[in-house]
Parts: sequence; C-alpha cells; structure tokens
Amino acid sequence: MMPSMSSDNQIICVIPTLNAEATLPATMESLGSVRSIVVDGGSVDGTEALALAAEVKFVTAPRGRGQQLGAGAEVALADGARWLLFLHADTVLEDGWLKEAEAFVSDPAQANNAAVFAFKVDDDRTAARRLERLVAWRTGALALPYGDQGLLISGGFYQSLGGYRPLELMEDVDLMRRIGGKRLHVFKATAMTSAHKFRQAGYLRRSLRNLSCLGLFFLGLPVRWIARIYG
Repeated sequence: MMPSMSSDNQIICVIPTLNAEATLPATMESLGSVRSIVVDGGSVDGTEALALAAEVKFVTAPRGRGQQLGAGAEVALADGARWLLFLHADTVLEDGWLKEAEAFVSDPAQANNAAVFAFKVDDDRTAARRLERLVAWRTGALALPYGDQGLLISGGFYQSLGGYRPLELMEDVDLMRRIGGKRLHVFKATAMTSAHKFRQAGYLRRSLRNLSCLGLFFLGLPVRWIARIYG
C-alpha cells in the first residue's frame, strides 16, 4: 500500500484528457492515494465513465492542454491543494514516486521550486533509449523538460508565476521558462509515457518536428502557426 500524503502537504493531481480511455486507467492507478482531477477537452469515448467509476472528480474545459491544465489547477486549489501535480493521461509514474515527492514537498526550502520526473518510454527499441538520453540532456542542460515528465509545484508558487497560459501548444515550455533552471529539481523516479506517438510518426521524425516547433516558439512565432506544423 502506498503512503498517504499529509493534509499539510496535500497534493492534487490534474490530468488533462481527450479520448484517453485506453491509457487513463494506468495513469490513475499509478497515483495511488493521491487525489486527482480529470479535466476533459471533449472526449467522445469512455473517458468520463472511467473517471466517474474510479470516483475521480471530472470537469470539462475548452479543448487545449494549456486551457485544460489551467482550469484543473483552479479547481484543485479551490479544493484545498497545497501542491499541484500535472500529469498527462498517457503517463505512468514509477512505483515509489510518492515517497520522493513527499520528501520534496515536506522541505520548506522547496516552496518556490518545482520538480519533474525522469523521462522514460514504454518501448524496448534502441531509439527509445536514445530519446531518453536526449531528453535527460535537454532537461539538465537547458532546463526544458516537457509536460510528459509531469510537474510538481506548490500552489503558491504556481499562482505567483501566473499559472498555465491558455495555449494550444508549448504551454509546458512557456511555464518552464518562467520557473527557470535554478528552481527546477529532477526526481530519480520515472514518468513512463506511451510510445504510440513516436512509433506512429517515427522516433527521428517526431523528435525533429518537436525540436523545430521548440525553435519556432523561441523565435516568437505565434503558437497557432506552430500547431499546424506539430499536427
């Protein structure tokens, strides 16, 4: 049995969804005793039924990860969250993650810091290992983890940064730039994400497309234009 979070350091997890019935159960199971809120952007599959059957709070928001994450954060804070955990619906946290997270949130020095998980792909291919090494470098050297590594941040710090902006893409990079590398901690525990999107597009093609979109974002190209390239 996973340990429970103390009320003083209560974490509520926000999970944005869109037709996530295939992956959401494993994501919710990996959270153990941590409360979660599913923020749906208009699913037409069994996502809502799964969330309600698991007795998870289910809310709706305009489609777009930035808008869904922002809406979920507002609900979580209103429900008394001291810490917010943002997690994609195709990501599974490694056993034992909660112990590491609890040590982080129990440390007063971390109140104005944030943490992400080490990136892992559920694929045995060599390409997956190369991608994991690339993401580890990008996270450490550039302080630019993506949203599929999760994000743990105190409610107060999140609000002081202005929270997630209602972007249809790059909402994770946008917030990470405001957090800054000096205030970012990387857990040893992994967040394992689905390899489906990488298998579908090809690891190299998908990685190059992501890097191209990142570069265009830093150059100031409107996100709605970048979204057309991202697909």
